[in-house]
Amino acid sequence: MFEIRIHSRGGQGGVTAARLLALAAFRDGKFATACPFYGAERRGAPVVSFVRIDDKPIKVYSQIRTPDLVVVLDTSVMDVVDVLQGLKDGGKVLLNATHGGDLKGHKTYVVDLTGIALKQNLVVAGSPILNTPVLGALAKIGIISPESAKISISEMFSDERNVRAAEAAYEELVE
Repeated sequence: MFEIRIHSRGGQGGVTAARLLALAAFRDGKFATACPFYGAERRGAPVVSFVRIDDKPIKVYSQIRTPDLVVVLDTSVMDVVDVLQGLKDGGKVLLNATHGGDLKGHKTYVVDLTGIALKQNLVVAGSPILNTPVLGALAKIGIISPESAKISISEMFSDERNVRAAEAAYEELVE
C-alpha cells in the first residue's frame, strides 16, 4: 500500500486534491481512499488529507502516520507542523516552492504550484487553487498516469484551465 499525506491550508484545495488523486488512481485500475482531517477550521488554517493507493481493496480509513510521500501545498505550514513526522525511510516530499531545501535527506520534488495557478487565473477568494496543478506533479512522480489525472480533473471541473495547470506542473516539476 502506498500512503500519501497532504498538508495544506483551508481553501487551497488540499482536500479536493486528495479526492482527485484517489479518483485518478481508481482510473489507473488501483484501489484508493481519500480522507481529510480537519475540525472547525477556517480558510487559511492548516488542513491534512490522506490518500491510500493499493492493488487490493483497502480496509483502513484513518489518518496516515507513516506516509511514503508527503505533499506540502503551503510551505508556511512547515512553521507550525512537522510535515516530515513519521515519513518512512526512503520517503519522498513534494513541495510547492520555487526552490528546494535539505529535508533530512528525503528525496524532494519541487514545483511552483502557486505560480502555475496564478498564471492560469485559478483563484478563489484571493487564494490560488492548487488541487489541479498538484495532480500533474504527482503524475510526473509516477503516482498516477498523466491520462488519468487529466480525465479525473475534467470530470470534476469543466474549465480547461485546470487541465492546463496540471500539464504545466507536470512539465515544470524539478527533482
